[in-house]
Amino acid sequence: MNFIFIEALRVDARVGIHSRERIAPQIVEFDLNFGLPEAAAARDNIADTIDYAEVIEYIRRELAERHFNLIETLGEFVADLLCREFAAPWVRVRVAKLGVMKGVRRAGVYIQRGTVENVSAGMDGDLAGMGE
Repeated sequence: MNFIFIEALRVDARVGIHSRERIAPQIVEFDLNFGLPEAAAARDNIADTIDYAEVIEYIRRELAERHFNLIETLGEFVADLLCREFAAPWVRVRVAKLGVMKGVRRAGVYIQRGTVENVSAGMDGDLAGMGE
């Protein structure tokens, strides 16, 4: 399986349970990995793959309209969006709030959906270190 990755995607989002988090959006950071349809590279045609520019714009548009109490719910929403709207057979989403506490660069979650068959050990290593 081939994958697309999008690293350090920063998006304004309303996420959190505190009143200050409900009032104003904050920047969250995503690392996205998602599997591609088998035909993605065969014909060198954008119609056979998942257009990452469309993914980015779709996420930005959807998050501008919503509030999430939990970062976990936000991660689930984006994982489901990639599977449902873009037919990704496998996704891994890392989403983090930035600078949430003194001495903490980011805090967040990983969400993984779907199955990966025949993934090389090298890709597993890349995924394990995602966001570092």
